[in-house]
Amino acid sequence: MNQKETPVLRMKNLTVRYGEGCPFCKTSLEKNRCRICGTVWAANDISLEVYPGEVLGIVGESGSGKSTLMQSLYFDLEPTGGEAYLKNYENGEKNIWDASAFERRKIRNNIMGMVYQNPIRGLRMDYSAAGNIAEKIIAAGSRNAGQMTERARELLEAVEILTSRMSEAPKNFSGGMQQRVQISKALANNPSLLLLDEVTTGLDLSVQAKVLDLIRKIKAKYGISILLVSHDLAVIRMLADRTIVMLDGKVIESGLTDQILEDPQHAYTQQLVYSLL
Repeated sequence: MNQKETPVLRMKNLTVRYGEGCPFCKTSLEKNRCRICGTVWAANDISLEVYPGEVLGIVGESGSGKSTLMQSLYFDLEPTGGEAYLKNYENGEKNIWDASAFERRKIRNNIMGMVYQNPIRGLRMDYSAAGNIAEKIIAAGSRNAGQMTERARELLEAVEILTSRMSEAPKNFSGGMQQRVQISKALANNPSLLLLDEVTTGLDLSVQAKVLDLIRKIKAKYGISILLVSHDLAVIRMLADRTIVMLDGKVIESGLTDQILEDPQHAYTQQLVYSLL
């Protein structure tokens, strides 16, 4: 990874606030809630960069703002403030949160892929596995049925789902298989950035290991950049090149994953690391 390269993603000062806020918010926060006006700061001035071919891990407890960040990036949630720039959108010069509804659909379908913690959010459970992938390809403007079928076959093979099950609906699959279909759908249009939001939560340990190994293979095969959110530092250790630690809507520590694991600076990160040992 050469950090002199143009980042695939640059995020500056992301803020997601529930409430009007008040002059005392910056000094009167109890965790992420203002004691004076009650405003909740779900994301509080978050900045980060993701470089080509890099896995950036985001770790933190429930309510730390990790999923708020991901949902803001994928337009599931409208931020209160901040900027985000994608290398493959307007040469990285236009804030994606200023994009029109049409442009946002284009970004979602061509530049980013999202894998949700709950597969129900990312898949149509009554469509076939191949149909889910085709839906993503159609949304990007393709109408060639033969090419779509071939792409679905290639992607399902890549996530180790038998092509004999292409026509089956994900509702018939196990949780681990549903996540793998979600990953294949997210990759349908060769996105430059893959967003993975707690993709192993709720899976059995053996299934978790298979999904994590699959993500590693996907990264090696496609050279894709990944933003990986988890509350589990073991997952981050396995996959992430760099890591950001979040608490109460803020970034409290960041650096190379090895550095953070071997020499954590913040008391919360130390607690996370020691609980892993």
